[in-house]
Amino acid sequence: MKKTGDICKVDSLGRIVIPVRLRRTLNLNKGDPLEIYSTENDEIVLKKYIPICVFCGKDDDLVDFKSKYICKSCISEINKE
Repeated sequence: MKKTGDICKVDSLGRIVIPVRLRRTLNLNKGDPLEIYSTENDEIVLKKYIPICVFCGKDDDLVDFKSKYICKSCISEINKE
């Protein structure tokens, strides 16, 4: 993990601001979804969310079905059955 030297405070509503320099470096834009994890070492990890197929784990050619992502090859396999 790379240190950036930026220090942020949690505001009264529990929010933090990701510095613009870091947002630009990571290509994070307004409205981009992030996953939040905590580690066993009391670290908080933010990761840009990339949806994957619930069946095979692929991240391309996805269709959103009731807030679940399914790739077109899995859809065609389901339709065969």
